Amino acid sequence: MATAHLNFIGAGNMARAILGGLVDKGYPASSISACSPSNDELESLKMDFQIKTSLDNTTYLEQTDVLLLCTKPQVLQKACEAIRDSVQARKPLIVSIAAGVTIEQIEEWLGGELPVVRCMPNTPAQVHIGASGLFANARVSEDQKALTTRLFESIGLVAWVSSESDLHTVTALSGSGPAYCFMFIEAMEKAAIELGLNNSDARALAIQTMRGAAELASRSDESPEQLKRRVMSPGGTTERAVWRFEQEKLPEIVAAAMRDAWTRSYELAGEEPNN
Repeated sequence: MATAHLNFIGAGNMARAILGGLVDKGYPASSISACSPSNDELESLKMDFQIKTSLDNTTYLEQTDVLLLCTKPQVLQKACEAIRDSVQARKPLIVSIAAGVTIEQIEEWLGGELPVVRCMPNTPAQVHIGASGLFANARVSEDQKALTTRLFESIGLVAWVSSESDLHTVTALSGSGPAYCFMFIEAMEKAAIELGLNNSDARALAIQTMRGAAELASRSDESPEQLKRRVMSPGGTTERAVWRFEQEKLPEIVAAAMRDAWTRSYELAGEEPNN
């Protein structure tokens, strides 16, 4: 079976992350192209990955099997409408990473009757340990879903959700989640410096602690609650710290913050939250 030709519309950080992961995993650069109005971005991709590039979004559409829409959401409508006729002639699989843009909107802008997958990746995709939530419309075949899984597994974990509205929750969890983790790292680092540790050691230990805990959780069959208990000795330092977090209602703060992100995701899409 011939390798599917992938064509990226947009050449920013997320397109680079996906593209880089694919090439690192052995996807042939000869089967990848990218289009963008930014010549600097295209030249960088061409130099780093030896892919085909063009300033014209219609250049490679006649041979495109998978069209990856990686533009900013606010310019996606204009980009789609400009390539509608070429897309309708080819009818490739459409994969969009544009936050807040629904499948219905994408189909409308591209002329309809298309297989469309929406994907919410996150920024750790840039180091190939991302987390991507995906939803497919009814026109996406099992083979196309399998191909999409393969593409996004090149940059991390893939989770297919059962409804498009679930992507709002994915946004609040893994889409926005790296910022929550960075905040926690920053807070631990600052606290350690205030307690007398030097800046470089405080940062290195905070980052490695977060990284190690996440890796341990990913390899363990135990729940995060059980793993937390394993760190805590009765009357010990961890128990005292966890008590403080519980007194300050950390779980409730996290839940409220994620609900705010979830609600904002609906607002940006012009939709009403479903609960």
